Amino acid sequence: MLAGANVRYELAEKAGGTGYGGVAAVHAFVKKIGLAEAIDSRLHLFKRHAPYHESDHVLNLAYNGLCGALALQDIEVRRNDEYFLDSIGAERIPDPTTAGDFCRRFSPYHIDRLHEAIDEVRLKVWQTQDADFFEEAVIDMDGTIVGTTGRCKEGMDLSYKNIWGYHPLVVTLANTGEVLRLINRGGNSNSARGASKQADEAIELCRKGGFRRIALRGDTAFTQTESLDQWDDQGVRFVFGIAAHKKLVDIAENIGETAWKRLPRDPKYDPSTEDRARPKNEKLAVINKRGYKNRRLNAEWYVEIPYRPSKCKKTYRLVIVRKDVDITEQGRLFEDYKYFFYLSNEPTELLSSSAVVYASNKRCNQENVIAQLTQCRALHAPVDSLNSNWAFMVMTALSWTLKAWIGLSIPVAGRHREKHTEQKQRVIQMEHRKFVEQFVQLPAQIVRTGRMLKVRLLAFTDNLDIFNRWLRFALE
Repeated sequence: MLAGANVRYELAEKAGGTGYGGVAAVHAFVKKIGLAEAIDSRLHLFKRHAPYHESDHVLNLAYNGLCGALALQDIEVRRNDEYFLDSIGAERIPDPTTAGDFCRRFSPYHIDRLHEAIDEVRLKVWQTQDADFFEEAVIDMDGTIVGTTGRCKEGMDLSYKNIWGYHPLVVTLANTGEVLRLINRGGNSNSARGASKQADEAIELCRKGGFRRIALRGDTAFTQTESLDQWDDQGVRFVFGIAAHKKLVDIAENIGETAWKRLPRDPKYDPSTEDRARPKNEKLAVINKRGYKNRRLNAEWYVEIPYRPSKCKKTYRLVIVRKDVDITEQGRLFEDYKYFFYLSNEPTELLSSSAVVYASNKRCNQENVIAQLTQCRALHAPVDSLNSNWAFMVMTALSWTLKAWIGLSIPVAGRHREKHTEQKQRVIQMEHRKFVEQFVQLPAQIVRTGRMLKVRLLAFTDNLDIFNRWLRFALE
């Protein structure tokens, strides 16, 4: 069955292969939008460029994440890939040790300059969008824990989850998922520390971009009551959760039963389909056997009242949700109530009370964005200090933002406009790993000729038609 073959090996002189056939298109797109020039004009860390510029280091880390790398050391794989280097027109790229040394050169001032360079290009990408894109910018804020097993990393601390590491603040644009600001902080930092300042910068950026409305969303840690009046005066809308402290719980418990309305939710399954037999609930069997408490949501109710936070001079809308929970323990049934509070200044005619709850629930999608940033290794701490890891996070997160920009740049025109719009949105919402597989990790033959570099794709992907249309735009 396994017969021998007459095999002959030859070393190609002008042609070779690489597993990253899409990186040439990504680099052409980066050159088209002027990202390298924007970085070099604003970020100055070297006295002499021998041989690398600042943009070489930044793009080296961004491409490392965009190629699906799992560690900083994976740069070495592509550094020794001759045809990968040909794809981006480089003689060589910085090795992992040099990349780490570059991160250690950053101060908070330099990280701000890097954010400004990225914003400069971001505005150019936004300007190519249709008018509908600028209807409303929704800005989400959240913190996340970046753990580390290192013992000597400056600035690390013990978080509220008893994890040693850092506690970065992530500010994202919900419309596209791109990172607007990423601020590294010690692990013991309050979740909302510095959030008002970063929200103000994100608001200003979206105003420059031309968005007609701006909305802020955040969980209970990001209510920022000292800034609400200021944002309301600026015409900024917000939906924030509020912690269920005793004063608010007392208010909720004193509301008459007739004031509560049932909160409608979409069914978890399609009611138009035929009913199917459910499999046995293994979790419930274990819970009953061991006498654990089993909590089951019975119903949700909501009511709206005016409310003025202690640090505000204005009164806003407070939507209260009461969850009726059935608790089963040792065969006995108990009832319990859980209260959730949402504060908003959205006009009633634009957002009903129930819609305020739904809008706040949609903020949970930022957890998916944070998961994607973890997947592209942006939320990791491989260097030795708070600032150096902060710089690493911002540069590696650029790989995720580049994915969003590529999605925004896919042409939409002609009689297939509806189909193209759906494809564009598909790429914007695509997970990092799938994007890497469909747009970057494309097996290709690299052929060097006298005046050009030919990239011959050797495999088919589901989104190759989208890749081809975007490629024409990138190479224009």
